[in-house]
Amino acid sequence: MAASMCDMFSFCVGAAGPARGPVEVRFVSSAKGKGLFATRPVQKGETIFVERPLVASQFLWNALYRYRACDHCLRALETAEENAQRLSGRACGALPHPEQCSIRKDLHQLCPHCQVAYCSAECRQAALEQYHRALCLGPSQNDPEHPLNKLQEAWRSVHYPPETASIMLMARMVATVKQAKDKECWIKLFSQFCNKTANEEEEIVHKLLGDKFQGQLELLRRLFTEALYEEQLSRWFTPDGFRSLFALVGTNGQGIGTSSLSQWVHGCDALDLKPQEREQLDAFIDQLYKDIERVSGEFLNCEGSGLFVLQSCCNHSCVPNAETSFPENNFLLHVTALEDIKPGEEICISYLDCCQRERSRHSRHKVLRENYLFVCSCPKCLAEAEDPSVTSEEEEEEEEEEGEPEDAELEDEMTDV
Repeated sequence: MAASMCDMFSFCVGAAGPARGPVEVRFVSSAKGKGLFATRPVQKGETIFVERPLVASQFLWNALYRYRACDHCLRALETAEENAQRLSGRACGALPHPEQCSIRKDLHQLCPHCQVAYCSAECRQAALEQYHRALCLGPSQNDPEHPLNKLQEAWRSVHYPPETASIMLMARMVATVKQAKDKECWIKLFSQFCNKTANEEEEIVHKLLGDKFQGQLELLRRLFTEALYEEQLSRWFTPDGFRSLFALVGTNGQGIGTSSLSQWVHGCDALDLKPQEREQLDAFIDQLYKDIERVSGEFLNCEGSGLFVLQSCCNHSCVPNAETSFPENNFLLHVTALEDIKPGEEICISYLDCCQRERSRHSRHKVLRENYLFVCSCPKCLAEAEDPSVTSEEEEEEEEEEGEPEDAELEDEMTDV
């Protein structure tokens, strides 16, 4: 599996690659690096491409709080009904239209050695062949002194929710190389992701770990080395190399969210119902969301991150012409056109959420500088170049005064997976 996946992504090695479907990777500039461009007309609403990550991993706090996901593809393992009951903190009874829940518990499998859960035999085998042999804890699954458990506990102690990265994504990168027949191919694949200077790397690590990042980073590096050292990756275990690896994941990691409840809701939305039945179902879903918001707040999905070769080439725009989503309830990333795209036009996504994109240019730039270390020059930012350079504190105050979002907006946020 590891070798075949490496072959599948080998077209991307280097600054540019040949066309794959309707897209190709091109070098844009020294400031932007690579970009992704359309090779044929793309229509609004069209799925431009679907991509599987090189590696992916669930966030550690997310898993600890019983957000049950396949350890390989991150597919939610709870049924929609179980998911609703846990998130709302109450027994809400049987969900209507249970046929809209896609979870197949009869297909779920455990690793026979460490009891890690998978959604299918295929995922268990894929994980085993790519990285799990090197990471399987066997009977030491709950041993706090095992090096991998010590590493995970140290990570949880320095990176609290809301999570944006996971040390285990880096661990799976190492484990993939350990198990691969063609180690150099995988090393080249990982090395092509966006690199930063030493100062930029330090900024990224500081952002992830907080004020005491130097001491925390050295502790993590020591535990990482104890658990995973691999001679052919020796640079990754040096102080400079570990910081670079950390920055690579922090800059290129794409968040992944899956939800069996969201899948059920989308299925219900598509049902052809009589007006009274539609009204009753919508009222039931609205009340369920209110209960969930009261108990679980914004933490609704099984969450993790992954490294995607093509997606990582998509540059940011505050007026994007494409968006990413995970409609298959697993780690398969879909990039969909938000408008018609011409051949030769760059495909851009937004690194900001909907609310952030509506804020002032200065506020948008502040978020992008702090999290991605660049200044945006998209058409929207250029058009607003003469606007006052003030933060959006006024906008934030207005949002606080307005209170909770409207029910319809809340539902959109909860089901946007």
